[in-house]
Amino acid sequence: MEIDVSRRDFAACEGDAVVIPLTKADAPPRALHALDEALGGLCARVWAAGDFTGKSGEVLSLPVDGISAKRLVLIGLGEEKSASRESLRAAGGRTAKVLARAKATRAGVGVPALRRVQPEDAAQALAEGLVLGAYRFDKYKTGNDAPTALERATLLAADARQLPALRRGAALGRAVAESSNFARDLSNEPGGVCTPEHLAEAARGIARSHKLKLSVFGERELAREKMAGILAVGRGSANPPRLIALEYGAAPRGAKNGKKAGKKRPTLVFVGKGITFDSGGISIKPAASMDEMKHDMSGGAAVLGTLRAIADLALPIHAVGIVAAAQNMPDGNAYVPGDVITSARGKTIEVLNTDAEGRIVLSDALHYATSFAPDAIIDLATLTGACLVALGDACCAVLGNDEKLADKVRAAGDATHERAWPLPLWEEHKNAIKGTFGDIVNTGGRNAGVSTAAAFLSHFVGEVPWAHLDIAGVAWTTKETPYYAKGATGFGVRLLVELARHWK
Repeated sequence: MEIDVSRRDFAACEGDAVVIPLTKADAPPRALHALDEALGGLCARVWAAGDFTGKSGEVLSLPVDGISAKRLVLIGLGEEKSASRESLRAAGGRTAKVLARAKATRAGVGVPALRRVQPEDAAQALAEGLVLGAYRFDKYKTGNDAPTALERATLLAADARQLPALRRGAALGRAVAESSNFARDLSNEPGGVCTPEHLAEAARGIARSHKLKLSVFGERELAREKMAGILAVGRGSANPPRLIALEYGAAPRGAKNGKKAGKKRPTLVFVGKGITFDSGGISIKPAASMDEMKHDMSGGAAVLGTLRAIADLALPIHAVGIVAAAQNMPDGNAYVPGDVITSARGKTIEVLNTDAEGRIVLSDALHYATSFAPDAIIDLATLTGACLVALGDACCAVLGNDEKLADKVRAAGDATHERAWPLPLWEEHKNAIKGTFGDIVNTGGRNAGVSTAAAFLSHFVGEVPWAHLDIAGVAWTTKETPYYAKGATGFGVRLLVELARHWK
């Protein structure tokens, strides 16, 4: 989708539709007076009849004559005092969906002036909502019933002085949302298509198009690096595992850790769980909803999308994205309960349940992440069903070894509405995973499952500031939302890019 910016004139806006997000009001606001006159008082009649008031989530779509656009769409933002970036993001998503049903390909979208939102942030949120809301994954559908895609949206500014800020915001929002959709595409693919090698090929595409450094470890390289955790989990599948590392802003030769002309750039390493299908292995899952386990690589997809967006935006950081990719399948070669695995760090892992495989592959990936001498490591993983029980689908959990880093993650999550809520990681949780025949066990049982899983991961990050995001409840959705369709959400891309943009 192309997104540009222009001075606002609703009546002269060309295209299939003009879309106006509005806060709640008892009568048409002053911004609509010229438009209402061109429409012969239509807006006044709409308010008088109670067909539209601007309440949150309200949508009115009308074919019109008398202006350049063929359709008028009013989107409610709710009370002005509470309207936010998320209100605008939702308005953008609703806009994309209603215009798809109306078969509109070009539209003008007004940027409202809100007390709580700066113009650049408003444009970013609207652009994100438009691109996210227009997304659909229909490559396997046949027939011609697919809705028309919105090809161009023009954000309309009330004040010409705001145009530069709106252009910056629109470009940022579009770039981040497109990379979120990239992650959604990967996660929505069937598990028989999106194998570990498929993820590696996606990373190769990013490396080629964005000129990033790429390393892909196959079975030989994994064995050389002593990554027995990834190898063990992938052993039961006909599709061998991979460790994928994309690097942006790598230091030039002769420099270390991003040093150039005496200035050191921060190094952030993002690590993603990439279980491309999780049957549970020998500890096999129930059949109900097992199809959703194609999304068990959502953390890895988000990491690839994040590196793509960081490169698009040319952020002044050194960023590394690591994906531990494997299929967890039960065949005669599969690892089994009772096995003891020696991780790349040298820590031994006693396997109690092969369905707690994500933390095993992450053990090797997190250890590898420390080799980049990062300022911080952030991992994303659909790690525990316990997180869905604890927090539902409203947010992910954040745990780690550094409170300041967790606070930065929470702030980025609040800004993007990819929210993170802290859960504890205490000594009691570490004690719960002490092993009998190995150093640690790969499950601490049902109680405090999110925290004991994080306690396991904490053994592999050393002293590096680290945050773990358990995204099990938010990586995909089974219901339509203003800017999501059913399926993958791409959760984490917008959060991590926001974190990287404001890193200090």
